[in-house]
Amino acid sequence: MHGRMIHGQRKNGKLYEESQSYDAQGRYIRAVDRAGLNKRLLDHLEQMPNVTLYFNHKLTGADFNKNIAWFEQRKQARTDHAQNPTEDPLMKAERERPKEISVEFDLLIGADGAHSASRYHMMKFARLTYQQEYIDTLWCEFHIEPRAADDSFAISPNHLHIWPGGSFMFIAIPSLDKSFTCTLFAPESYFASLSTATSDGLVSSFSKNFPGVCPELISPKELKRQFTQNPHLPLISIKCTPYHYKSGVVILGDAAHAMVPFYGQGMNAGLEDVRVLFDILDAHDVYNDSPNLATTIKERREGALNAYTLQRTPDAAAINDLALRNYEEMRSGVKSPVYRMRKWVEETINVFLPSLGWRTQYTRVSFENQRYSEVEKAVARQGRVIIIAVSLGCFGITSLAALRLLRRGNIGR
Repeated sequence: MHGRMIHGQRKNGKLYEESQSYDAQGRYIRAVDRAGLNKRLLDHLEQMPNVTLYFNHKLTGADFNKNIAWFEQRKQARTDHAQNPTEDPLMKAERERPKEISVEFDLLIGADGAHSASRYHMMKFARLTYQQEYIDTLWCEFHIEPRAADDSFAISPNHLHIWPGGSFMFIAIPSLDKSFTCTLFAPESYFASLSTATSDGLVSSFSKNFPGVCPELISPKELKRQFTQNPHLPLISIKCTPYHYKSGVVILGDAAHAMVPFYGQGMNAGLEDVRVLFDILDAHDVYNDSPNLATTIKERREGALNAYTLQRTPDAAAINDLALRNYEEMRSGVKSPVYRMRKWVEETINVFLPSLGWRTQYTRVSFENQRYSEVEKAVARQGRVIIIAVSLGCFGITSLAALRLLRRGNIGR
């Protein structure tokens, strides 16, 4: 996807589309199916001789001083969503009273999501500062089918499509099968009003706030069905520190820093966690078991995990905040003249004066390996320069106007 496609309706009732490129150098982002990526990674792991995969094991406890963890062995995994339970009672009974096993470990890596059991048990040992926030926004998924006439994309496949609504928005992301996965993000009160509305009321709300979606892309019947049947789920933002305890446990990804999805950086940040962690482990020589070294592997690993926490915590906090602010940009800022002007200024400087190192925030986050905390500082610095330049420009124009008035007054005398 080369950019955002902003959808709207003019005062005369005509629908419009406006493309906003992601990057001045023409770089683009990719829409990747998460389930497909997970399967590819699991397939690759399965082929590695030093990896054994165990499914349907639930972490129920851990002692991070003795490095022992306890797991329940389940015959069958839960397949529904905790906030939208659809599980058959017979399947639930089948999963009850599982066998528990204990496992000794050197290092437990907790990559088990926002509601992490690893983090929960680590909190009993580490003095962990924890912050959890549910933002006042729910989300519901929709689907746009390919065109029936020729099985082609219904709208441009090279854009992230946005229908900004001020306090809410509707987005559409292309898939390889030429359909679009769409999401409605809105305050809980908006979902409540739609839930009590009639079918006509739902369609009317979409026509008013997201022009061109229904009936052009999704039929009224399908809109109602998808809104009714698909779950309305919350969005959580989590910050915590430290990410480790001694030499025995470290948490990565959403377990350490769950974020709202508006920068598309959740999985990217998790994968970057892995790269950063193993770079630090390598730098601390944690695999060298030579008896001639002054420290043990355990001591070096503890030092590496401490260094990882110190480096990664400010970066994770930064991308959490950036993702929240990007929601404001997507649902309202993309239509702002101020936003467009700043984007144009930064991209123009990037193209014609690249030595200055100016890039937009989106370019820094999406196309570079610059630390998220450094991105925040660089973007804030660029913003201050723009404000100073605009202020000086306004002051200069005002001064020139005042001089001309004074000269005219002198001439008149």
